[in-house]
Amino acid sequence: IVHSPIRLHPCFPLVPASEPQFPHLRTPDSGDAVWNVRWALCTRRSSGAPVPGSGATIFALSSGQGRCGVAVIRTSGPASGHALRILTASGDLPPARHASLRLLSDPRSGEPLDRALVLWFPGPKSFTGEDCVEFHVHGGPAVVSGVLQALGNVPGLRPAEAGEFTRRAFAHGKLNLTEVEGLADLIHAETEAQRRQALRQLDGELGHLCRGWAETLTKALAHVEAYIDFGEDDNLEEGVLEQADIEVRALEVALGAHLRDARRGQRLRSGAHVVVTGPPNAGKSSLVNLLSRKPVSIVSPEPGTTRDVLETPVDLAGFPVLLSDTAGLREGVGPVEQEGVRRARERLEQADLILAMLDASDLASPSSCNFLATVVASVGAQSPSSSSQRLLLVLNKSDLLSTEGPGPGPDMPPHLLLSCVTGEGLDGLLEALRKELAAVCGDPSTGPPLLTRARHQHHLQGCLDALGHYKQSKDLALVAEALRVARGHLTRLTGGGGTEEILDIIFRDFCVGK
Repeated sequence: IVHSPIRLHPCFPLVPASEPQFPHLRTPDSGDAVWNVRWALCTRRSSGAPVPGSGATIFALSSGQGRCGVAVIRTSGPASGHALRILTASGDLPPARHASLRLLSDPRSGEPLDRALVLWFPGPKSFTGEDCVEFHVHGGPAVVSGVLQALGNVPGLRPAEAGEFTRRAFAHGKLNLTEVEGLADLIHAETEAQRRQALRQLDGELGHLCRGWAETLTKALAHVEAYIDFGEDDNLEEGVLEQADIEVRALEVALGAHLRDARRGQRLRSGAHVVVTGPPNAGKSSLVNLLSRKPVSIVSPEPGTTRDVLETPVDLAGFPVLLSDTAGLREGVGPVEQEGVRRARERLEQADLILAMLDASDLASPSSCNFLATVVASVGAQSPSSSSQRLLLVLNKSDLLSTEGPGPGPDMPPHLLLSCVTGEGLDGLLEALRKELAAVCGDPSTGPPLLTRARHQHHLQGCLDALGHYKQSKDLALVAEALRVARGHLTRLTGGGGTEEILDIIFRDFCVGK
């Protein structure tokens, strides 16, 4: 790669550096005019998204479909104010951001449609950055249909596409791409943990973090390129470039830490995989039914009742979970049960959290001893740093234990006592599950923002790879190029330079009206 001064500024000649080895370099003074030009060039940003330029005003039902007390219909675009005047038959717009009671009428027939609250949001102080109107009408299907048809008859208005309101907000700089993704996750959140994580991302925590990282790389890039062009200038201070190198290497460490936790955010968004396993008749199906609060699995005293993997999505202690009931682990009797055991072992390898179940009244049986030696011991022997799997040992049927008899022996691994019949021990199990799932998915209430999508992981990994080239490069032009590539990945993570295809994938998850 050959450094071109024309790329940076046509008036800046290339001055050979007297010390070509990085990091023993000098940097310009931050108050110098050359520095200011360089900084402006390095910090130039664009969302990469086309600003809607068709001039069309869009409208859609923003609240849910079906009968409801109040339905919200919104518009966005330059003709929003005109549409409000036509439907209310008024020459004046209501005060901005104040609810006003108005009679809505069909613009063609003049027939009254509904008496509604209307709100006028002149741009740019609106959700999309454009002129917006909200009609709060009664939620009957006939009312909603009549108002939507009336809006469709106003010249310059058309129905919105899925996610188009949010896409316009992104194009006008109201939201960056990570905030858009947080908004989508908030709409689809089904558990408390998902809601907390989505709110943090919508509030911009991940975007702020990435922008701070990008500013570190921008500063380092400005130092390197200034030295390339003005290496022999007396205005370059000593030691500033070395400090930038220290900051870049610290950033590399921070990126590595976030990437190691990348799977946690994705589990929080899509659900952790919890597999219930154990010997036959340990009570696995009873526990699945108890946790899911519905009859997912058939419960029978006959061994081998469950012969396939039964899965159900559940909310466990506020975390999203895909709960799997599996066949009892034993030498299968017949080809069907053998296939069920094979599938159970396969699903066990894919689990994020294993609920290992044993019959507390039958711990000395060969099947229990074999399960402890093969499954529990093998997972417990793995260090947390080398394995993403976690395990909870549950001793079921505690109601069958004698109150005066001996309990589990001292050589038994850490465990929880439970009775699926009486429910005793369930609260302790749920608390243990909450702690384990917080470790598996990350606690959305504390710590740094999580990476919830594969796109986030891709760009951070690309940034980290570029910083690897940065460390290996001796030529200053290659050092600058590596910093530029690394910074580009962080910029694209928050929406700068995003391609149309990626934006389409992100915004298609929104409903019409959002």
